[in-house]
Amino acid sequence: MLHAMLKKVAILVLSVLGTAVSAGDLVTRTAQVHSIDHGYEAMLINALEKIGDNRIHEALDELEMLTRLQPDFKLAQLVYGDLLLARSHPITDFGNNYNAPLDVIDSLREEARVRWQHHISPLAESRIPRSLVELNASQQYAIVVDLESSRLYLFENRKGVPELFDDFYVTIGKNGFGKYKEGDQKTPTGVYFITGFIEQEELPDLYGGGAFPLNYPNAWDIRLNRTGYGIWLHGTPTGTYNRPPRDSDGCVIVSNRDLQRLSDYITIGETPVVLAEQIDWLSRDEWQNKRRQFDQFVEQWRRDWESRDADRYLSHYSQTFTGLGNDYQSWVNYKRRVNPSKEYIRVKLSETSMFLYPGREDVLVVTFVQDYDSDNFQRRYVKRQYWQKEKDGKWRIIYEGSVS
Repeated sequence: MLHAMLKKVAILVLSVLGTAVSAGDLVTRTAQVHSIDHGYEAMLINALEKIGDNRIHEALDELEMLTRLQPDFKLAQLVYGDLLLARSHPITDFGNNYNAPLDVIDSLREEARVRWQHHISPLAESRIPRSLVELNASQQYAIVVDLESSRLYLFENRKGVPELFDDFYVTIGKNGFGKYKEGDQKTPTGVYFITGFIEQEELPDLYGGGAFPLNYPNAWDIRLNRTGYGIWLHGTPTGTYNRPPRDSDGCVIVSNRDLQRLSDYITIGETPVVLAEQIDWLSRDEWQNKRRQFDQFVEQWRRDWESRDADRYLSHYSQTFTGLGNDYQSWVNYKRRVNPSKEYIRVKLSETSMFLYPGREDVLVVTFVQDYDSDNFQRRYVKRQYWQKEKDGKWRIIYEGSVS
C-alpha cells in the first residue's frame, strides 16, 4: 500500500514536469545533460530522477539532506513534503502537503518544470548564441539570458571564442518579457551592459546580496520610445532561496548564492548582458562566418572615413540616423564640409565588440575604442554604434555616440 502511494507521488510529480520518465529514459537523457554542478539544484534534480526511476526512498534521503542544507528552498520542501505525506495519507495533487495559496503552488510547479526542462535539454557546449558576434579582450565573460526558459548562461572568452562556462536558474518579470513602458512588470529584451554595483547595505532587503544595474533604456529602447528604469540583476530577500520563474517587476533575479558566484566574473562597464526571448544557437562555423561578415562592413566604414570622400563615408549612415547631437541632415552637412578639408584622416579601431540584437537579425550593437588623427585634430574615446539592415539589404548606422 505504501509503495503504491509513493508511486502515485512519482506520477504526479512527473506529470507536472511535463515528461514521462522511465529508468531507461533517464540513463539516455543523463548522458546528454550538462555536466556543470549547480549545487542545490543538482541535488533537487537527482531526487527528481530517483522519483522517476521509482527509487523513492533514495529520493527521500536526497531531499531530506537538501532541505536541511537549504531550508528556504521552497520547491525542495514541497516535493519532500509530498513524499512524506504519501507514507500515511493518499494525496491527490502535486503540492498536496504545502500550506500555501494556489498561485504559490502553481509558481512552484512552474519552477519545477523549467528546472527539469533545462536539465533534459541537450546543449552542445560547442554552440554559440547568435547574439555574441564578437567579444573584445577586456570582456572575459558575457551573460546571455534565455527569458523563456528562465536560464542565465555565462560564457567565457577563450581567445576570442565564447565558450559556455556555467548557467543559473533566474526569475524574470511577472508579465514575462518585451518591456515597453514603465510599470508593465516585463523584462526587456536587448543588448545591455552592467554599469555598476550597489552594495547590499545600500538596498532594501528585497534585493538580497546586492544589485548590478543595466543600461536600460539604451539607445535602441529610446529610439522605440520604451520607458522605465531600474532594470537590475540582483539577489533574493532574507529567508528566500530563490523566487518563482516570473515574479519580478522586470529585473533578472538569481539566488544570493548564485549572485556571489556571478560577481566574480562581472566587470563593470564591460560585461554584456543579452536578454533574449529564446537563445538562437549557432555552430562554431556559422558563428565565425557571421563575425567575418560584420567585421567587413565595419572595416569598410573605417576605410571610407579615411578616404576623406564624404559621399562614400556617408553611404554608411541611415537617413534615420541620430547621434552626437545631430540628425541625419545636419550630420551630412557637417561631414561634407569637414572631411574634404582635411589633409589626411587616420582612424584606428581597437577593442571591438559586436552583439546582434536577440530575436532579430537586423540590428547590431558595435562598441570600440576609436583613435582619430588628422592634420588639425586628435581624439581617443570609446564609441558605440547601432547598425540596422535596411530594406535594400545594406547595413547602415542609425545611432552613434560616445560611451566615455
